[in-house]
Amino acid sequence: MENPHAERQAVLLERILKNTSKCTEMILELNHCMEEILRANASVKTAADLATKYRKNVQYNLEATKGN
Repeated sequence: MENPHAERQAVLLERILKNTSKCTEMILELNHCMEEILRANASVKTAADLATKYRKNVQYNLEATKGN
């Protein structure tokens, strides 16, 4: 006769493995989505960096010409 504890442990282990597999799939999908978002935001980041540099240059020039 089989050990009932071993059967229960086998069932639980199977459930854990199945859930872990699903979790891994979801994490891979999430990583893929994050990569797409990062690629889509690359041009926005470039534009934001340019705007920040432009603002700093304008501020510097305004302060430099303020004394004249």
